Amino acid sequence: MDLQLLISNLTNPTLLFFALGIVATAVKSDLEIPPTTSKFISLYLLFSIGFKGGQELAHSPFSTEILYSLLFGLLIASLIPLYTFFILKRRLSNSDAGAIAAAYGSVSAVTFVSAVSFLEAQQLNFGGHMVAVMALMESPAIIVGVVLMMRNEAPTDDAQSNLRSIVQHSFTNGSVLMVLGSLFIGLIADTKQADGIKPFTTDIFKGFLAIFLLEMGMVTARRFSAFTRYGRFVTVFAVLVPVLNGCLVAGASHLVTDSVGNRFIFAILAASASYIAVPAAMRLAAPKADPGLYIPMALGVTFPINITLGMPLYFAIVQHS
Repeated sequence: MDLQLLISNLTNPTLLFFALGIVATAVKSDLEIPPTTSKFISLYLLFSIGFKGGQELAHSPFSTEILYSLLFGLLIASLIPLYTFFILKRRLSNSDAGAIAAAYGSVSAVTFVSAVSFLEAQQLNFGGHMVAVMALMESPAIIVGVVLMMRNEAPTDDAQSNLRSIVQHSFTNGSVLMVLGSLFIGLIADTKQADGIKPFTTDIFKGFLAIFLLEMGMVTARRFSAFTRYGRFVTVFAVLVPVLNGCLVAGASHLVTDSVGNRFIFAILAASASYIAVPAAMRLAAPKADPGLYIPMALGVTFPINITLGMPLYFAIVQHS
């Protein structure tokens, strides 16, 4: 791994604001981001990423690479929960294993946003279709996780009803709808008109990301201790499994695309874990699953690992494979 690249990533202002949020909680500061402001910023980030992706897609003709990329993303999101569920079942309950498997098969939009910022620092581009890949990867993992839970429990009418509700929710979830809707609008929008809002979609992006990661740092610190009672197994899983997924996909992605930026995005999507869409879905699908387990795993362990050590590692693999 390039040491200079690692140092550059660790001193990235957005990452330092994440660290500041952890410190603020540790010293019991009264610093806080109002919930309405936090929700606005998260919607803004999804809107910006989706709209810019749509604009990029509008200027690039549909190709077999785009088709293969979409299929590759769906394959990743389906396979990860399939194998992780059975690893988790050895130590955890059926519901907890299914919820965690779904979280790690799904993706983190915030990690994706951080990866985009990382590529910009390296002066590298990525295809606009990768935004669509990210959005499509949200749903399959949730569905696979729910199906695995149902297959390991006695089937009931309520379970079948829940599955239908989960499938519907996974496609109408606010974050998925926002990023796909923005992607479509960016795709059909007039280029000159789109340039008129470029200062909003591009110039202030990193500033909003820094404030959002400040809040993520505070949330992480508050929830980190919630799962310590589960022992070292869940911590080791939250560190090793995402890194393994990211490294494998970073190496295998050359079968789909030669673009360094696209391959890096694939790796970070495979390595990330959802702590927004999946918890919302699991409230309905797995009420017995402990949110104090799968949310801190994704947000308190996997997210910091990915944005500090993971991204330079995946980038190095992509460059040399």
